[in-house]
Amino acid sequence: MTTADIMFAQPGNRTIDHEYNARAVLWALLAAIFIHLAIAFLLAVFGGVFSPAVPIEDKPVQLTFVDLSPVPLVPKNSAFMETDESKKSAEPPKEKTFESNANSIAASELPATGEAPLPSQTGKDRPFVDLETHAYSLQMNGAQPQPSAAPQETPAPSATPQPTLQPAPISAAEQFAILTARPTPAVKPSTAAASAYRAYKDRTRISGRITNRGVSSVNALGTPLGRYMKFLLDAVGSRWYTYLDQRIDLISIGTTRVVFTVDRSGEVKNLKVVENTANEALANVCIQSIQEAQLPPMPDDLAATLPAEGLDMDIPFTIYPN
Repeated sequence: MTTADIMFAQPGNRTIDHEYNARAVLWALLAAIFIHLAIAFLLAVFGGVFSPAVPIEDKPVQLTFVDLSPVPLVPKNSAFMETDESKKSAEPPKEKTFESNANSIAASELPATGEAPLPSQTGKDRPFVDLETHAYSLQMNGAQPQPSAAPQETPAPSATPQPTLQPAPISAAEQFAILTARPTPAVKPSTAAASAYRAYKDRTRISGRITNRGVSSVNALGTPLGRYMKFLLDAVGSRWYTYLDQRIDLISIGTTRVVFTVDRSGEVKNLKVVENTANEALANVCIQSIQEAQLPPMPDDLAATLPAEGLDMDIPFTIYPN
């Protein structure tokens, strides 16, 4: 029995020795891994310190200029505002707020009550800006009446025959001058010519920021674009009021908005109605007025500031109930 017990106990001692050897191998493996990591870390540190520095390529110094000047409040091509003859100024305004046909200095009849670059005044509530009130007047282009001449007595025939006058002979040089003479070219309409046409104006209610007291006006600068716009609107408006008077019984209340482009030669292109709350009769009047407007070629100083396509126009024609 004793021998059997001893023989049974021997396998247990072998298991303990095997576990001890496995732990020793594991610790040895962990120690080896730690030593390798430490050696790698030291090589990386000392290798970076003692390795020669990579030469830096010399590059020329680059300077960047940044424009820090204040951004202008008004774009190059500002909105158009017509300047009445009574409000023209010889001096240009210090602040260019609008393009116009002539210079004007801003003034307001009432104290400033808003933020718009406009005067403050009383008037009607309208979606546009009118600084004064007056009826429209059309330009008179017809022939002017001539004074009647006094009737002349018919001379009695004379018994004595009168000699017939013969034309003086023309020399060869005079004949050549007549044949080679060039006819005087027709004068084209000029944007600088004053127009007798005046559009209908009805004062609108405005709340602006202008503090200078006086008759309502804005800071407007007379420019080639402003003068051309004035001529264009006068040419279209004078025809529009004429056709409106002729067909007023057919036209309903509302707005017809028309867009088109004027090229550098003065031709109207891409004419179309984009909005119409009235009827077709008003739309036809608007289209006809624009098509029949005779516009001169754009001056070179204006054409140079516009895109190659020309001047884009967007005009609303409105009939109000009162």
